[in-house]
Amino acid sequence: MHLLLVEDDAMLADAVCQGALQNAWQIDHVADAAGARLVLLDHAYAAVLLDIGLPGESGLTVLKAMRSRYDITPVLILTARGQLSERILGLDAGADDYLVKPFQLDELWARARAVVRRSEGRMVPVHTYGDIQLDRSKRVVTRAGAPVALSAHEYRTLAALMERPGHIFTRDHLEDMVYGGSSAIESNTIAVFVHQLRRKLGEHVITTVHGRGYMLGKVRG
Repeated sequence: MHLLLVEDDAMLADAVCQGALQNAWQIDHVADAAGARLVLLDHAYAAVLLDIGLPGESGLTVLKAMRSRYDITPVLILTARGQLSERILGLDAGADDYLVKPFQLDELWARARAVVRRSEGRMVPVHTYGDIQLDRSKRVVTRAGAPVALSAHEYRTLAALMERPGHIFTRDHLEDMVYGGSSAIESNTIAVFVHQLRRKLGEHVITTVHGRGYMLGKVRG
């Protein structure tokens, strides 16, 4: 199991990382929201252990960015805020579970295993357009049954478009979906990803609606 820990308390982070290694799990650690958004764009994790009280931005911004781009990776919130209202905010933002500090590491691992097990049983939609199929659970795209290799950014661009065929997405909206709203990442422009998707999936799969944005399929009328 490969985990991501987002935690600014160095002593706690060290203890969690050591515990993960003792359980023969891989774990990456970042200390702030900006770092979390960066690694989540390019890596797939079995679960995210997310502190809410991060320096600068709240951990909730990381969680909201994940869910806004349809990232269903299970998230276990770690928080020193035990108030019911704070827990509700996290769960409403898309968290799978929460653990109030201080906690025992054995409980942390038990809850991590539980959220991963639950996520494995979720029904994740498979989107189809013509002979193109996108399976969110496996993060796999096929064309006429053959796998198509896409970069992480290309995959997220296609996933957004396939969510609503025929809907026109503005460039800014797609950039938010692809980059999770992170200003720390310099965009290569959505036009580049659209060009690559057309090359791999067919020239007429994605339509440019001049002055408005992009859509999956052809403009009617």
